[in-house]
Amino acid sequence: MHDPIRLAVLLSGNGTTLQNFLDRIADGILRAEIAVVVSSKAEAFGLTRARRANIPAFVVERKSCSSREVFSERIFGYCREADVDLVCLAGFLQLLHIPDDFRNRVLNIHPALIPAFCGKGYHGLAVHRAALERGVKVSGCTVHFADNEYDHGPIVTQRVVPVLDDDTPESLAARVFAAECEAYPQAIQWFAQGRLRIEGQRVRVMTP
Repeated sequence: MHDPIRLAVLLSGNGTTLQNFLDRIADGILRAEIAVVVSSKAEAFGLTRARRANIPAFVVERKSCSSREVFSERIFGYCREADVDLVCLAGFLQLLHIPDDFRNRVLNIHPALIPAFCGKGYHGLAVHRAALERGVKVSGCTVHFADNEYDHGPIVTQRVVPVLDDDTPESLAARVFAAECEAYPQAIQWFAQGRLRIEGQRVRVMTP
């Protein structure tokens, strides 16, 4: 493990989570270095954010690869070249096949309280729209280790936010994202400190 920890950030869109990491690193809250960014979409604004921060950035599109395994191997190839300790999915909308050398070294953030409103198709405003339609009273975010299924691996931490009577998908999304901005850097810091112990589908956060 490097000190500070070296991260790869995988994204598909605006890169707001990437920006949160950059801001937290600049503020001294997150002790980490973003070594590489990989996008599944060439037009993703997150690539612009990466280049502005002088971070090496690459595009690997699923349609350009013959299989999910080839797609995943190209992405993790960039991660290996950058010698990263941890891969952070940040609004990455493609399912990955995680190779053995990255097992338990890939984190994901999901804008709901897994196992609610998760799985294939549940991303972006669709998650919050579904939560409001169901009438839930709380929502939140989940940081978990990624496996080879959508939103499925062991849960590291969750943050809860209230759902208000006058919420729209957009207003709920903003409240959940504020919670994400706290939860994800915290989970990364725990990983860097060696405090996460995986026991089946459970993750224990060990005391320092």
